[in-house]
Amino acid sequence: MYLSSPILFAAFKRWPQIRRSCLLVGLVIDTIAILAASFATDVSHLILTQGVLYACGGVLIYSPTIVYLDEWFIRRKGLAFGMMWAGTGVSGVVLPFIMSGLLSKFGFRTTLRAYGVAFVLLASPLLLFVKPRLPLAQTSLQRRLDMNFLRLSTFWIPQACNIVQGLGYFIPSIYLPTYAQSQGMTDTQGTVMVALVNMGVVFGAIWAGALTDRLHVSSVMGICSIGAALAVFLLWGFSASLPMLSLFSLLYGLTAGGFSANYTGIVQKVIARDTAADSGIVFGFLAAGRGIGAVVSGPLSEALLHMQTWKGEAKLGYGTGYGLLIVFTGITAAAGGTSWLLRRIGFR
Repeated sequence: MYLSSPILFAAFKRWPQIRRSCLLVGLVIDTIAILAASFATDVSHLILTQGVLYACGGVLIYSPTIVYLDEWFIRRKGLAFGMMWAGTGVSGVVLPFIMSGLLSKFGFRTTLRAYGVAFVLLASPLLLFVKPRLPLAQTSLQRRLDMNFLRLSTFWIPQACNIVQGLGYFIPSIYLPTYAQSQGMTDTQGTVMVALVNMGVVFGAIWAGALTDRLHVSSVMGICSIGAALAVFLLWGFSASLPMLSLFSLLYGLTAGGFSANYTGIVQKVIARDTAADSGIVFGFLAAGRGIGAVVSGPLSEALLHMQTWKGEAKLGYGTGYGLLIVFTGITAAAGGTSWLLRRIGFR
C-alpha cells in the first residue's frame, strides 16, 4: 500500500478527474477482499485477499483523501493531518477488542462477513464528504510531472530519517502481545498493550501535527524521536511488570506515533525550495519511504528475535530474548531525529 503511493499520486496529478472514482473503486475492492477472505482455506488465500487485494483497495481510498485534505487546509494543515492520523489510532484502540470477541464467539468466517457488511455501511456515506475544495474543469489538461525535488537535500535528509524510523516503528505493535505473554501476562493483557499504543497515537498525532504548524519540522521530528527512544530504552528495556509495560505502550504511541504527522511539514519545506513540486507526489514518496521500513522490518525483526541475544544474561526486558529487538527499536527511533541535528550543523 505504501510503496504504490508515488505512482498513484503521480496519476492523480496527471489525471485529476479519476480521484473520486478511485474512492468508490477502492471501497468495492476492499469489501471484496474482506468477504473473499472469509472463504479462505489456506494461508496463501489470506495473503492474496487481506495482504494484496485489501492493500490495493486501501491505497485507492487513502490517496485521494490525502490530496483533498491538502486542498482544504492551509494555515493549520499540520493539525488537520494530525487529526486524520489520529483516526487510525482510534480504530486501533477499539477494533482489537471487538474482533477478538467476535472471533472467539463466531469464528473467523462469520466475523469477516460481518466486518465486510459493517465496512460498507459505515464507509459508503462518508465517501460523499470526501471531495475537492474546488470543482475540476470538465476538460483535463496534460500536466507535466516535476520531479526536481528529488535532487534536494531538503527532501532526502528527512526521507532517510523516515525510512530508518520505519524500520523499527512497527516492532512494538507486532511483538508486545508475545512479549507480554513471555512475562506471564494473559492474551487479553497483551491486546491491551497494543490498544494503549494506539491510544497514544491518537494524541501523539494531534500534538505533533499541531507543532509542525508552529515549529520547524526537523525540531518536531527530533522531539518525537528522542521521546520514543527514551521510552524504548528506559521503559520497555527495564519492564518486568504490567504497569511499566503499560506506561511504555502509551508513551511510545504518544511519541513515535506522531512521527507521520511531520509529513506535511516536510512537504511544505520541499515546496518552499521547489515551487514546481506537487505536494501529493512528495507525500507519496514519503509514504513509500515508510513502506520500505515496514516491509524490511518484518523479516529483520524476526531474525533479531531468533538470535535470542542476552537471554538469561542481562536483566529485565533486555534479558528476555527480546533484548536485541528492544535496542534496535530504540536506535531506529533515535535515528529518526537526525534531521534536527543535521540542520543544527548547517545542512538544509
